[in-house]
Amino acid sequence: MFDPVTLVLIILALTVHEFAHALTADRLGDPTPRSQGRLTLNPLAHLDPIGTLAMILVGFGWGKPVQIDPYNLKNPRRDELLIAIAGPASNILLAMLSAILIQFLGGYQLIIKFLFLNLSLAVFNMLPLWPLDGSKVLVNALPFQTGYRLQQALQTYGLPLLILTMLPLFGGVSIVSQIIYPIIGFLGSILLGQ
Repeated sequence: MFDPVTLVLIILALTVHEFAHALTADRLGDPTPRSQGRLTLNPLAHLDPIGTLAMILVGFGWGKPVQIDPYNLKNPRRDELLIAIAGPASNILLAMLSAILIQFLGGYQLIIKFLFLNLSLAVFNMLPLWPLDGSKVLVNALPFQTGYRLQQALQTYGLPLLILTMLPLFGGVSIVSQIIYPIIGFLGSILLGQ
């Protein structure tokens, strides 16, 4: 369960993440996010009710995924890849802005927490498991037939695999934690100049 300040920071990071997906899709020619009211920084447009409740109750949740229509995109495979990358890239940008603030204002815990929350969101979302952004990046980066077959497999087995990798199996530590924490720590040390 998150404390109220951490919850606000996560909602802010999730809002920017989902807005970045929506804005990129809109700029690449898909009006779907705009028509669904997702082209906004209002958190209410991006919060999934169950995902938000889960954040409050169990300390893990999700935002409402941005829907796109690939038929509106000029180059669907490339554009879907760019749309998928936009969310994690926005979190990396927020982490970088946090690092700049730390340089000017000092190492306030709130800013450091926001930096690491954004790095966590970016790195976690780049895991190549459905429904995370990394799966869409991988599928669209591969040759078409290979990507199509992988997409079918990920949509069938990706979510159960993701859940399995998040369970604390090895001495109370999940596989996901063992993968992403070293990456988050490395990126954080670079941004903080350590």
